[in-house]
Amino acid sequence: MTGDVDTTLDDAAAVFATARRRLFGIAYRMLGSAAEAEDVVQETWVRWQTTDRSVVVNPQAFLTTAATRLAINVLQSARSRRETYVGPWLPEPVDTSEDPTLGAERAEALDVALLVLLERLTPTERAAYVLREAFDYAYPEIARIVGVSPAATRQLVSRARKHIASEPRNTVTSTERRALLEAFLAAARVGDVERLERLFAENVVTRADSNGTAKHVARVAVQGRHKVARVLSSFAEVFWAGITTRPIEVNGEEGMAMERDGELVGILAVTASSDGLHELMWQLNPEKIDPFRRARAGRAAPEGSR
Repeated sequence: MTGDVDTTLDDAAAVFATARRRLFGIAYRMLGSAAEAEDVVQETWVRWQTTDRSVVVNPQAFLTTAATRLAINVLQSARSRRETYVGPWLPEPVDTSEDPTLGAERAEALDVALLVLLERLTPTERAAYVLREAFDYAYPEIARIVGVSPAATRQLVSRARKHIASEPRNTVTSTERRALLEAFLAAARVGDVERLERLFAENVVTRADSNGTAKHVARVAVQGRHKVARVLSSFAEVFWAGITTRPIEVNGEEGMAMERDGELVGILAVTASSDGLHELMWQLNPEKIDPFRRARAGRAAPEGSR
């Protein structure tokens, strides 16, 4: 009997392993938190272990449905928790240098700016959009997963698309984006207001997420070319002291790592177009940066030292 049980669990683990990266990708896009997404994946595994798998016709559909519905539940409770968050909330960054799509059919709904936009959708809208745009699920499949009709599912996705299309997105090449980033950093370090204004789109916005831990940043989102330039200039001398920067890949896009004494202390992601920089997103919360730092350190370690 023990052998049979072990074989069954081995089979269950093998099935789950094939879905794990996709489940994480769905949960992360819905929650904007790698830690919460991992919790959803672990809870999905528990449910898969404890369910009567002999009656499950489609294991992948079962796992996707379980993870998506768990993520919807977490989203609903997270909204009340975030009411006590100090300052702007930004998603937890993930390193996509080895998996650019993070388990998806496409990299859609992964960059930081889009995850911020998805925060404005209802949990069900967010789930429908992620499943359709990133994982290419058919509308009837999505309908079964989120528990609405196929027609309602199409409406959910359509509303989400319209909302997202109304906001600025990255429309420059990676080379142009890097040039903008480098020019921005050069101007920001010395607090050059005029140079900063020339790099910004008219309605540029800057958001710094530290949950109140960073002293020399604005605790509200600041919008407008002149206001953003003035705010960044006022903090420049203290904020950039001892900070070095280098390009990194974050959420499928090139960003900038900010380091002090070789330690990652911040990540900057931007949205840019031919009009200039539209959005500056500063992740300065140590709790959100630490998983990113550990993931990169783990891959950089020699094979025998892991």
